[in-house]
Parts: sequence; C-alpha cells; structure tokens
Amino acid sequence: MGLSMYAAGLTHTGQVRSQNQDAIFVSADAVGPLPNLFIVADGMGGHKAGDVASNQAVERFHKYISEMPKPKEPADSYIQLLYSVAERINRELFELARAHPEEMHGMGTTFIACVIEGGRADFVHVGDSRVYAVTPEGIEQFSNDHTYAEEMFRAGEITAEEARMHPKRHHLTRVLGFDPYVELDGFSRNLEGISSVLLCTDGLSNMMDDGQLMKIVNREGYVEIRVQVLVDEANARGGSDNISAVLIDLREGTQQ
Repeated sequence: MGLSMYAAGLTHTGQVRSQNQDAIFVSADAVGPLPNLFIVADGMGGHKAGDVASNQAVERFHKYISEMPKPKEPADSYIQLLYSVAERINRELFELARAHPEEMHGMGTTFIACVIEGGRADFVHVGDSRVYAVTPEGIEQFSNDHTYAEEMFRAGEITAEEARMHPKRHHLTRVLGFDPYVELDGFSRNLEGISSVLLCTDGLSNMMDDGQLMKIVNREGYVEIRVQVLVDEANARGGSDNISAVLIDLREGTQQ
C-alpha cells in the first residue's frame, strides 16, 4: 500500500557564508526505477570546490538514476541501487579532484539519498547531514553523524555530553569524493507511525535542537511553508552556515 506524500525542499546561503555549497533534489514523482527521490548534500574544500562537489554529486546521481530502466514491479529494497550509484559518484568526484588539483584538492561532500515506498524508507548516507523521523509526539535521528566526536562516542570512548562539546564534533570522518573508496551507510526504516521525514544539512541542525525542529515540522499547513520557516528560523538564530532542508510529509490529508 502506498503512502500519500507531499514534499518540499529549500536551500539558503545563510547569514555568514558568501557562497552556498549545499545542494538538494526533491521529486515526489518517479525518477528512473525509483518511485521518488530526495537528496541533500553539503560540500567542503577550497573556494569553489565544495560547490562543485555537492552540485556534481546531486546532478550525477539524478542523471544516472534517470537513465536506468523503470521496473515492472516495486523492489523489496532500493538500498543496493542507491549504494552502487553513490559509490560510482564517489570515484568520479575523486578523479575530478585529482585532475584539477589546484582548484579542487580536498573537496568532498556529505550526501543523503532517500526513497520512500510501501511504508518503508531506504537511505544511503555519508557525512554529518541528517535524517530525522518525526511523529506527532517525538523526533528521532535515523542517521549517524560521521564525525570524530560521534565515532568516539559510538566506540564508548566519550559520553554523549562530551561528544556535544568536543572540539572535533564538526570534523568529518567520511564524505563523498575525498578518497577513492568510501564507507557508506545504507539502511531501511519502517515508517509506521511516522508523520514526516526531514533531511537537512548541519547548517539547520546546528542552529536548533530536536524539540525546536519537531515543533516546526509538526505545524499544520503547506509543507513549503514549514520548510521556509525552518530556514528562516536557522537564519534568525545566526545562519552561521549554508542551510538546507527537505521535508517529506506523510500525514493523510495534509495540504501541499
């Protein structure tokens, strides 16, 4: 059984940065073999290299998926497909940087791709951009942050509180394009009881706590307005980084 779905995305330079190195893609309609596709990427490295990394990752991912044949029936999981395309793009970005060392040395990008079908969401993820699942009563982070502090926390070397205050809490351990091989997280989640899925860059999640995000996401009304409120609130709190959000509303009867 399918889910009713309304989705919107927005990306903004923020109040401090001169350039937006985030990139997003939003389609509630089919893309190649996928019933829908949602992407968030946050680039890094060099003056323009971060912009190149995130935009190339999103554009190439969409292109390669679009060129694949449409399936005769829904897949049990799209994780392997998402994973294989992301691996291809990782190699291509690495080679692109190697071919242009002066302009693109050290470039990379966080990356989340999401597909929703039949009450299930499939993801491929790397970096510290985040996936949140929101219910009327709560919010849960589905993704793991690939940062030094979070890796130390998951290894039991520091506490959660120490991880939140650690000087390397924003230092990434994995991104697309920096190395010829990248370890990606691929995972599925059951969406029963979940009203919305939020994909965002750290320019949003660093500006608000989980409760504040949940409050805005759970508002009534058009999904486009709630995405705008998320970005506006992050800007009002300082907008210290580029801000991107993709909101997928799964509530029956929600207006687009």
